Amino acid sequence: MELILIGVVTFLVSGLTLFSGFGLGTVLMPVFALFFPLPLAIAATAIVHFVNNLFKFGLMAKKADWRVVLRFGLPAAIAALLGAMALNLFNDIPAMKDYTIGTVGFEMTVIKVVIGSLIVIFSLLELSPRFQALAFPASWLPVGGLLSGFFGGLSGNQGAFRSAFLIKVGLSKEAFVATGIVSAIMVDAVRLTVYGTTAMENHLSQSRTVLIPVLTASICALLGTWIATHVLHKITLQVIQRIVALGMLVIGVALIAGVI
Repeated sequence: MELILIGVVTFLVSGLTLFSGFGLGTVLMPVFALFFPLPLAIAATAIVHFVNNLFKFGLMAKKADWRVVLRFGLPAAIAALLGAMALNLFNDIPAMKDYTIGTVGFEMTVIKVVIGSLIVIFSLLELSPRFQALAFPASWLPVGGLLSGFFGGLSGNQGAFRSAFLIKVGLSKEAFVATGIVSAIMVDAVRLTVYGTTAMENHLSQSRTVLIPVLTASICALLGTWIATHVLHKITLQVIQRIVALGMLVIGVALIAGVI
């Protein structure tokens, strides 16, 4: 059942996010979190995100603006290291509160509250017309890279800030997508080095069980992306984006409450 759910969600979301701007990692991570510890879910999602972005890179690398990549992607990669290290620190903090509803027990932890709060915040940003219209001048690119990279390393939520800071640089649609992909690859590569030596090791026995779901999600993500490049160029996805944002809002609240 978990393979079917992960595969279907990844296939649909990978295609939609190629042009909608809503991140694959933002949606896929809570799905992994239903079956695995949160740090492991974030690490597994990062692998799928990285593989999918490498595939996108192969399709669109020539369109990227490398000057923007240096000004935005390089600070993002540095900040991603700090974000991934912060994730490990939060994971080491003991549980805040245990409670039961009926016969079912729940646990509120710092890491769940932090990640859940970030998901809620970014979901609300996705639903906010003001934020969707927000754009920063090109001189702010390094600052945007730092913000996007840090939150990418901490929770995988990097797309919202990336779009807000890249939208005003004067890139074509293709260059905008390709430049964002290159920057995301840099962030993923950095945070995976941290996750690989800490989060995965702390859950070694379960790390083996996550390999097949990760492989399934990676294949479905590649298939969804490939189809999207052929059929989704002219489709507007605002309604779908809002539905996903509302779903993420519910998941964020559930994480904070310790339900997930």
